Order: sequence, then structure tokens, then C-alpha cells
Amino acid sequence: MRLLAFSDVHRDRRQAKRLAEMAGDADAVIAAGDFASVHRGLGEIIDMLVVIETPTVLVPGNNETDDALRAACQGWAAATVLHGEGVPIGGVDFYGLGGGVPTTPWPWSFDLTEDEAAKALEGCPEGGVLVSHSPPKGVLDGPGLGSKAVLQASEAKRPQLVVCGHIHECAGKEAAVGDTKVLNAGPAGTFIEVS
Repeated sequence: MRLLAFSDVHRDRRQAKRLAEMAGDADAVIAAGDFASVHRGLGEIIDMLVVIETPTVLVPGNNETDDALRAACQGWAAATVLHGEGVPIGGVDFYGLGGGVPTTPWPWSFDLTEDEAAKALEGCPEGGVLVSHSPPKGVLDGPGLGSKAVLQASEAKRPQLVVCGHIHECAGKEAAVGDTKVLNAGPAGTFIEVS
């Protein structure tokens, strides 16, 4: 299965248009959060992505809430918002967790504590694709800003792929947790294969 993964578009309309055009070359699309900037512009970016007909999974970033993303995606038939839940697409299990983990210093940010994230990740199936706005602790997390809960879920559930974002300095880079590939997707969009 060929995936198109991206994150952290942050109201960039030109990039959203480009990603929508790229989506036709994928079997599924992963959007790992931060469509808005400080809760502004979410609707305008989703309105540009809604033309994507390829099955698409989205998680909220820390710049939009779960509720706001679900509301913005109503009427987008190909979209499934995941936050502490999963969906199968083409025989592959996708599971999502949004928000900043651990909590950020910004009062406007949509965040989870490590305990809240660990509880939300309990249902993550083994061997699938984990979509998390926040990266695993110590992996593509810049100055150590990743999540212990995401790292522990990656180690325990051994997904074949973790797609994250949040840390802009690591956009487009790949690493690993054991045999699990980790991709900080970034706004440019990356094609990646899973089985």
C-alpha cells in the first residue's frame, strides 16, 4: 500500500492544494495534525483538502482540537478523524492520537498528559500504522520534546510505521524504534510503502 503522509501545514494554502493533487497517487493519505495555526484557519485548509477522494486518516495537532477537526471534516466522505481510535483501510490497521504530548507551555495548545496519551493508546493494534501528532520520546523529537507514551506504544505494539509531526526541525526525516520505521512527515508530503 502506498501512503502519502504529511503534517504541520499550518494554514499554507498553496501547500494544501499541492498535497490534494498528490493524493491521487496514493492508496491512502495520512495527515498528522496542525492544519491550523493557533486555532485559526482550520476550515480553509480542510476546504482545500476535501477534494481528496483517497481514503484519508487525520489526527488533530496541538493547533486545533479533536472536536474542531471533526466538525471541519463533516461532509468529507474520504476522511476519518482518529484520536484514541482506529480504522482498517485496505487490510492495514490505522490508529491515531492527536495533540501535543507531553503538554506544551502554550495555554492555547491542544495537549494531553503522558498518562492521558497512554490510556488513549491502549487500543492501538499490533503491526499497523500509528499516526501521532507527537513523535516518540528520543526519536525525531528535536530537543527531546517527544512522548514517552508514544515511545512505549511503539515498543509494545510494534507498528510497521509511526507517522508523526509536531517538531518542525525534523520534518521529512526517518528513524526507527526497533523494527518500526518512524517518519516525521512534514508539510512537503512523503510517499511511503506499507504492507
